Amino acid sequence: MDYSLPPVRLATVLRRIDPRRSLVAAAIYLICLLAIAFSTAAAIWVGGIARENVVVQHIRRLALESEQLSVELSQALAARVGVVGTARIPSDRNESTDIRLGLGHFYEQMVSAHPQLDWIAIADATGVVVRSNGSFRDGQRVDNSEWFSDGLKGPWIGLIDDTRSSSRVSVLTTESNISTLGDMSVAVRDEEGHVIGVIAAHLSWRRPPEHAQLLTDEADSPSLTEAYVLNSADVVLVGPADSRDKRWGGIPITGTRSTGSASQTMVSTAYPMFERLANGRRVLVARSPLNTASEMAPLGLQVLLSEPNERVYQRANAVTTKILWASLVLGAVIALVGALGLRHLTRRLQQLTFSVASVRSNKTATIEVPHGIDEVSQLGEAFSNLIEDLALERRELKTLASELERRVSVRTREVERFAEESRYAAVVRERLKLARALHDTLAHSMMAIISEIRLIRRLQTHDPASVADELARAEKLAHDGLSEARSAITQMRATTVRETGLGPAIAREFEQFIDRTGLEGEFKYDPEAARFGDERSEVLLRMTQEALRNIDRHARATWVDVTLEIVRGTHVVLRIEDNGVGFDPDAPKQGHYGLVGLYEQAEMIGAELIMDSKAQLGTKICISLPISPIVFESTIQRMPADK
Repeated sequence: MDYSLPPVRLATVLRRIDPRRSLVAAAIYLICLLAIAFSTAAAIWVGGIARENVVVQHIRRLALESEQLSVELSQALAARVGVVGTARIPSDRNESTDIRLGLGHFYEQMVSAHPQLDWIAIADATGVVVRSNGSFRDGQRVDNSEWFSDGLKGPWIGLIDDTRSSSRVSVLTTESNISTLGDMSVAVRDEEGHVIGVIAAHLSWRRPPEHAQLLTDEADSPSLTEAYVLNSADVVLVGPADSRDKRWGGIPITGTRSTGSASQTMVSTAYPMFERLANGRRVLVARSPLNTASEMAPLGLQVLLSEPNERVYQRANAVTTKILWASLVLGAVIALVGALGLRHLTRRLQQLTFSVASVRSNKTATIEVPHGIDEVSQLGEAFSNLIEDLALERRELKTLASELERRVSVRTREVERFAEESRYAAVVRERLKLARALHDTLAHSMMAIISEIRLIRRLQTHDPASVADELARAEKLAHDGLSEARSAITQMRATTVRETGLGPAIAREFEQFIDRTGLEGEFKYDPEAARFGDERSEVLLRMTQEALRNIDRHARATWVDVTLEIVRGTHVVLRIEDNGVGFDPDAPKQGHYGLVGLYEQAEMIGAELIMDSKAQLGTKICISLPISPIVFESTIQRMPADK
């Protein structure tokens, strides 16, 4: 049987990728989320470590470069001061012209013997330029220049703005393998040690072509890495024009002096730290002192390299970004591989799902159990057994349904028969009800009229004068009977008991009875019993009316008590008691149906009637009607079981 995947449609694709409808889609989503989460966490963790290492390396590199720059600058200074200090101009020339000739000759010797020292110019003691490399004109006065005036006193370091290189913007320039950091000047002495002039040169040095690239050698170094030469008072001697001859304004930032690992590996002469400048910029600063000759030691010269934070963290951030993207790509690859693997592993489960769906749509009757011993095979076998059991139960249900239909048909015929019998019983009950009503009204009235007619016959013979009075009395009896018949018919039509409750209805009847008869009496009831008002309450009211009529016509009583109450919460109990002449309840009474009607009415509503009466001791009637559901259930249990 072929359970291959159905043709792919848009609705099918949407259903397959919905995690609420597809376990495979939910698992794939979970794998993807876990892969992305783990790769992101790993990237952040590894990237943080790599970022810290790169920053530490950068700090270490800047420190080492500041030391290297200090060493190279110290060597450049020492070379120039040493060459000038060891040379002496003969002192036998007294004329200024001869001195200038000697200075010119001395400058040419320096340029010829040491061209790598990048000499700029030489001036006599009066500040007149004797020779230059073209940066100054011969005879130009420079006595107001700082390099000349300070150079007369001792070695000077700074930038000579009067040179052709005055347009230089960067502090540290590197062309090919030549590095330059500012200028210097030193006094020229004769054989006797007198200062006769000042010579200036560039502070430059040459590196071998294969030297390692420094931060200051990079293409964007002039705009990022800046080199300064400071004296012992932190005054900038060599640096950008806006910072020259000013104190270095960097303030160390607390807690950012390099890192622990970096500071432990730095040499003792350089301590890179992060500082905040006056303009708000944050820079990394590395300092290194210059090892100069004894005559320059009082200056306390030091080299300072600074880089903005952006450059310090630029490479670290780039490495972190690369690690993040690499981790995300690796996570995506892992998620894709996991999704494909999960898809392959759950293919048998999908086939089982399609098989179950085909059984559900009645395309097939059985499930194809996948091969193997894993959970999918066990699940398929369980489904197969379940479907077989369901098929067996369905056949049994069909058989049972047929049997139930047969029994329902039989019961329907029986119900129809019972309904017909119930209708007949209702007709009989109505006939009995009419008979009781006729007995309670017309029968009593007719008996009274018959007795009156018999009396009139006797009076007609013995006392004709009294016939008229008796006829009037007979007429009154006839009218009273007619009124009672009409009242009975009205009571049969009315349903005031259900509207007002049994208590108020009996109270009205008892009040009318007392007014009509003039007897003494009392009606007592509890509120719960007075609210009783279903269809059985009408029967209880008619039984009360019948009992009161019997007391009026037969008992010759002087008082009557009526009580209505709830007993044990399960029965409505009605008691009627009088002090009349009483009677024998067991004595047969031919032609009288009052007591029979009371018993029939009590039986009709499921009540128990107890009548206690003796001659000259009055009569007590007790009617007990069950109203509790418990009693109703016991009544149901007493019914014969339906076989």
